[in-house]
Amino acid sequence: MIRHFTPEDFQEIVEIEMEAFSEHNPLVYMNFYEMVGDGLLVAEEDGRVVGYVVGYRSAENEGHIFSIGVREEYRGRGIGTELIYSICDLFVANGLKYARLEVRNSNTGAQKLYRSIGFTSCWTEKKYYSDGEDGMVMKMHLHPYRLLISKQRYLEPDFSSNEFFSTIRGQVSYYP
Repeated sequence: MIRHFTPEDFQEIVEIEMEAFSEHNPLVYMNFYEMVGDGLLVAEEDGRVVGYVVGYRSAENEGHIFSIGVREEYRGRGIGTELIYSICDLFVANGLKYARLEVRNSNTGAQKLYRSIGFTSCWTEKKYYSDGEDGMVMKMHLHPYRLLISKQRYLEPDFSSNEFFSTIRGQVSYYP
């Protein structure tokens, strides 16, 4: 379940932040909550915060995804994808046309996720991170129909798997 952050979530956000990043100051999240409370979302499973995303309006038509994190043991379950969709839905609801984020050049897994959602690489910020690593700036156009199409990719059946065909076998007959 994706929901808005509450102050009671702070400790769990700090834990996820410390697990996922060496770069950020976890105390910044309380500042974000005070400044852009509706732009701080959490993913919750069984009463436990398992992920978060922070986003805010950074320009007249652009939202910035400042940070996204998912507990290591919950990665690969689509939680990060849903958090990104949720913050982008908020951006669209607030009349924004673009979303932007930065990602380490070495973080190819995150880059793959962002591209699958619709983000494209725009440019590289040299020595963006405090350890000297370059950061890739990625953007996505937030036209509501584009977001809907992007979301549908995750909802469509995988026609290449035998599991799909075994599921429909006997239910639909194409040949006599």
